[in-house]
Amino acid sequence: MTADDADVVVITGATSGIGRATARKSGEDGARVGLLARGEDGLDATKADVEEAGGEALAVPTDVTEHEAVEDAADEIENEFGPIDVWINDAMTTVFAEFLDVDPEEYNRVTEVTYLGAVNGSRAALSRMVPRDEGKLVQVGSAMSYRGIPLQSAYSGSKFAIRGMTESLRTELIHNDSDVDVSMVQLPGLNTPQFEHCRGHVDEYPQPVPPIYQPEIAADAIHWVAYHDRRELYVGRASLKTIWGNKLVPWFVDHYLARTAYSGQFSDLDYDPDRPDNLFDPIEGDAGAHGPFDDRAIPISRQLQLAKHRRSIGVVAALLLTLFARLRLGGSDDDSGTGSDETE
Repeated sequence: MTADDADVVVITGATSGIGRATARKSGEDGARVGLLARGEDGLDATKADVEEAGGEALAVPTDVTEHEAVEDAADEIENEFGPIDVWINDAMTTVFAEFLDVDPEEYNRVTEVTYLGAVNGSRAALSRMVPRDEGKLVQVGSAMSYRGIPLQSAYSGSKFAIRGMTESLRTELIHNDSDVDVSMVQLPGLNTPQFEHCRGHVDEYPQPVPPIYQPEIAADAIHWVAYHDRRELYVGRASLKTIWGNKLVPWFVDHYLARTAYSGQFSDLDYDPDRPDNLFDPIEGDAGAHGPFDDRAIPISRQLQLAKHRRSIGVVAALLLTLFARLRLGGSDDDSGTGSDETE
């Protein structure tokens, strides 16, 4: 696929954080963006962001845990804008707590929103894209889809589940020789409002595991992968270290996280344990794209820029190695010939 002004893009979890930043990024392309989320205040604000950036937007209040509601939203968007080109599953919620401190209904809700919301979104997208034999599905993942961390069992489990589901449906599309493409983006800790609005059974203000990145980095990665043939895209050095560390020495990562990931997920901000949360109902007002960690968040990722151009870099590296090898071989021949002349 290639980006053009007529693209129809659907984003779930569009009111804040990554979804909000990605919606604005799509608007900069002049895309027509369908916005799915529960909070109407946030939807209205995101719609204004997309239009200010140069795109069109349709806000559809939707609870992604309800399959029929997602299908109805997809119908409404296609009736307004035309066939959906790109569908981005980003809706999420979480509970910060140790496993035994998360009530069963809380665990169910995190799983329903974060995992089953992606299932419902994927079904709505593919049921429309597969018959047309074109389209792109993007799953917003996390380094935690490879490596679970303490205090995040429900969220980590949901991200693992999304990765497993995505791998299964990808193989089915390949088997059926479909031109519909599926990609997953694995993200690091990001400065989003979820840390202000998530439910927690803890005594301190939660934060992303450092280093913390700005959500625009995630939006850049998601937007890029929507228009490129990349099975999976890792974002940030932290994601690379987490994923590959867990693949190579999982036992070491177990003990490392047990020592560091508790304190690493708490900040020194004032914390109100009775604050409103968005687990079952949306927070009123406009949360925006950024959380409270702007003073610490990293605005660029050189790793991402390298990852986006890895094939070009690989070709250049191969050419340089070939050139170097030929120069070395040529030098050896010259040296051998000179030595022979001197002997003669």
